[in-house]
Amino acid sequence: MSDYYEILGVGKSASEAEIKSAYRKLARQHHPDVDKTAGAAERFKEVSEAYQVLSDPGKRKTYDQFGHSAFAPGGGGQRAGNPFEGGFNPFGNGGFSYSWSSSSGQGEGFADPFELFEQIFGMSGFGAEFSRGFRRRQTYQMDLTFDEAVHGVTKEIEIQRVEGNQGRMAKERMTIKIPAGVDEGTRMRFGDVDIVFRVRRHPFFHREGADIFTEETIPVPQAVLGDTIEVKTIHGKVKLRIPPATQPGSLVRVKGKGVPTLKGGSGDHYVRVKVEVPKNLTSKEKQLYEQLAQSLGKKKSWF
Repeated sequence: MSDYYEILGVGKSASEAEIKSAYRKLARQHHPDVDKTAGAAERFKEVSEAYQVLSDPGKRKTYDQFGHSAFAPGGGGQRAGNPFEGGFNPFGNGGFSYSWSSSSGQGEGFADPFELFEQIFGMSGFGAEFSRGFRRRQTYQMDLTFDEAVHGVTKEIEIQRVEGNQGRMAKERMTIKIPAGVDEGTRMRFGDVDIVFRVRRHPFFHREGADIFTEETIPVPQAVLGDTIEVKTIHGKVKLRIPPATQPGSLVRVKGKGVPTLKGGSGDHYVRVKVEVPKNLTSKEKQLYEQLAQSLGKKKSWF
């Protein structure tokens, strides 16, 4: 097969917009309802396959490194399953599917083949033939607790499927294993079903991507002199060293104690330090603060 860039007529430095524009133009030119010349179907297949690879940043990077061999069985890259199996497939054996996506940016991009063809051809002619031959994957929404999302969980769900030409509804139970690290809006595929997750907030932990943020309030002496305190993380309690002269609002990092990521590794846990200024002093405490203020040449708080 020719080089994917040559097929679309773009350079290797082409932007996503340029690749998409080139594909739209060539797809309209060579789709079966328009191009009746010999070899048009093969040309359309090549254009579509080239776009499927070059429009995805991960697959494009793999292709730039390994070429066509990356998407062949046993090649240097991973070839995804064919979503057109069992129905009309305009790509022959060159179709690609995506495993998951997230609004937080973790994972690969997610593409629905229907959206691509409806945008270009609408739902008449070739587009209608395509939709009849390929069943759109069903999408469900699932609510998770904060702990289920960050630690992973196995759930049994019941889905409804449309069977046969009469549109008969049938129920099916599935057991799915949700990996640790999914977030609000994460979309994952389980067999031929897509699930989009909604995650409840936690009253104590604040999550930003793979990082966790909490607050700890310490008294003035600990902030000034430094200390070691115990803090709660999603992985349990850990010891945290507060450096001397820690300023109010400072962030102290606990490395690797954040949320596991779907690609491996973990985020960090950040503790925001709040300093508690005493409201009611004993006579002895007041005397000590006055002595400290005098030693600093001041009569007011240094905060």
